[in-house]
Amino acid sequence: GYRVLLQGNFFGRNHTYITFAEYNPRKHIKLDPPLNIQSNVTASKCQIRWSVPWYLVEILQYELQYKEYSMSWEIALNKTPPSSLPQIEIEATELRSGIAYIARVRCKVSENEDSYHSQWSEWSQTTVFQRPGVPKLSEKILNTRIMQFLFIPLSFGTLLYLFWNCKLSSRWQKASPALTFPRQLLSFSHSIICTMGILR
Repeated sequence: GYRVLLQGNFFGRNHTYITFAEYNPRKHIKLDPPLNIQSNVTASKCQIRWSVPWYLVEILQYELQYKEYSMSWEIALNKTPPSSLPQIEIEATELRSGIAYIARVRCKVSENEDSYHSQWSEWSQTTVFQRPGVPKLSEKILNTRIMQFLFIPLSFGTLLYLFWNCKLSSRWQKASPALTFPRQLLSFSHSIICTMGILR
């Protein structure tokens, strides 16, 4: 620990002021911001990672800010990782499709740590990410629905065509003289045979 004094000449007289009677540097830390922030996006989530010195990993806590790229940081959303690991996940459902996002992170000593205390660090560099594959998926779903809507009337039209075709075919068969010809031929032959028998 240290004792911090402020000395100065005020109005022609020397004065000494005790600024901190007992100053302990480890209780007044301001950390460097996290480094190497990176994002890895899948269809279900966005994982954001960063780096801090290995000997600080277990005693730090973090705060992540993310927002739509075109928006102001004043309306950014904040997330706190559930553990001291230098990473966090954002569910895909929290992100709008087709929109670019930007994120940054800061750190400080955990409130549960007794040996050290600190204020928040400055914000880290940023990383940009976007929810992938959503427009293509929506287009695929849309195409599937269009095919379903087209399939129903086409199927109905095909069945209607087959029904009317069969019905007309059966009517044509009843009205066709070619189908009644064998009966007429048999009657005519029978008449000839009877006539020839009478003549004999």
